[in-house]
Amino acid sequence: QVQLVESGGGLVQAGESLRLSCVVSGRISGWNYMAWYRQAPGKQRDLVAKITNGGSTNYADSVKGRFIISRDNSKNTMNLQMNSLKPDDTAVYICNANLRPYPVPLYREYWGQGTQVTVSS
Repeated sequence: QVQLVESGGGLVQAGESLRLSCVVSGRISGWNYMAWYRQAPGKQRDLVAKITNGGSTNYADSVKGRFIISRDNSKNTMNLQMNSLKPDDTAVYICNANLRPYPVPLYREYWGQGTQVTVSS
């Protein structure tokens, strides 16, 4: 079965960096896109960054110039490099993927369990 496994969250001070990873476990036959969402306590879940199979990327205005999304297809892993972190970046970061789980010839949505990122002032 396909699962999304996140790692890399933690507690850092403002101005520091973190690198989040999302590993797609299980066999897949293709993928359309992967993305990072985040949700702070009492707030809605918002898109942080998205990357498509074709290589296009999209970022929330609040993270442009600070965060970089990438995917290593050889390892079925998506990464989010987060630089110059701010207290407002504090949230649970959740991995999202649209992919085909082998041998099913259909694209499906998957969500990870989330990883906590806390940025102190």
